[in-house]
Amino acid sequence: MERTLVLLKPDTLARGLVGRVLGRLEDAGLKIVGTKMRWMDGELCRRHYFDLEERHGAEVYRTSAEFMQRGPVIALVLEGFDVVATMRKLLGSAFPSDAAPGTIRGDFSHHSPAASRATGKGVANLVHASANPTEAAYEVALWFDKDELFDYRTLVESYTY
Repeated sequence: MERTLVLLKPDTLARGLVGRVLGRLEDAGLKIVGTKMRWMDGELCRRHYFDLEERHGAEVYRTSAEFMQRGPVIALVLEGFDVVATMRKLLGSAFPSDAAPGTIRGDFSHHSPAASRATGKGVANLVHASANPTEAAYEVALWFDKDELFDYRTLVESYTY
């Protein structure tokens, strides 16, 4: 089974959407094997977004870092068959106007005037998910120690077909 990191960003918590987002992940059959709530300090932010400045510029990195440090985040490790690709489909596009209805971002994200100053597209898109399996492995190891991840069987996994 594949694993991926998912971060419920400060806007998810501030808007009271944690339960609704978690419900969608569980409804999709994804298993939570690790979870914690924490503040994303400057060092963790630099390590997590190590290539953001290179890809999108200093202003995008600065705005993203400020946003991610404005409140706590909930970090999850999810497990499932092809979980990275599944999460990307569940989330939808990073930009609210491009995200399809029925996706998490399509239903809940919005444009943010503060982020707009930096990117011109300013979004508060609720959830981060690893982009590919290599990034997932890096991010899971960055956020979680091995003893914080759990192996267990869900009721669905115990069924025989």
